[in-house]
Amino acid sequence: MTKLELQYEGKSKQIFRTDDEGKVVIRFKDDATAFYNIKRAKIENKGKMNCAISSMLLGYLNEHGVATHYVEQVADDEQLCRVVEHIPLEIIVRNIIAGSMAKRLGLEEGLEPENTIFDLCLRGEELGDPLINDHHAVALGLASYDELAKIYEISAKANLLLQEVLAQAGITLVDFKIEFGRDAEGNLVLADELTPDTCRLWDTATGERMDKDRFRRDLGHVRETYEEVAKRIANVLK
Repeated sequence: MTKLELQYEGKSKQIFRTDDEGKVVIRFKDDATAFYNIKRAKIENKGKMNCAISSMLLGYLNEHGVATHYVEQVADDEQLCRVVEHIPLEIIVRNIIAGSMAKRLGLEEGLEPENTIFDLCLRGEELGDPLINDHHAVALGLASYDELAKIYEISAKANLLLQEVLAQAGITLVDFKIEFGRDAEGNLVLADELTPDTCRLWDTATGERMDKDRFRRDLGHVRETYEEVAKRIANVLK
């Protein structure tokens, strides 16, 4: 496999074509952004840590029956992934109430609902990634009802698997956001990263935040915390 020209660059990742039309190389950048790119910084080794964390967690899901776009890690900050038809929807899986949901509904962070909460958002920064419902998604032609049911099913299974492995690392999975795509056969696959940028993670013993909230809320020690997350997961999955 040979990495070719840059195909797309986003806030935190670059996507490169390869000599295999069915695969791309995704490079994780050291850039950190928040509040729709209003707050920006570069954090040393962030790309390497996020690549390592996402590679371990996506590989774990692949091995346990949740299909993802991830193939293998090919460099310290690069993954080889399958090309998929991206679905412009975002699923937020919430085990504990925190972040935007707490603010939106006037709830205290840390409340644990009896059920797992699934939020559906339309991807689009110009609109602020608004919350929508299944009927909106179908009306917009983004997914069928059957596909949405499958997306929730896959998200629920991924949630249980991630909760289990992170618990062994002393980390509580508060919430996470993921996106999906359709592979060459039309099958739904998880097509996103799983990192402290996209998952809200709390230290189980202390409640200390181990995710992007350290950057959003100026808590400091972002690099050290990401390195700690990577180390703990590696110790569990070694």
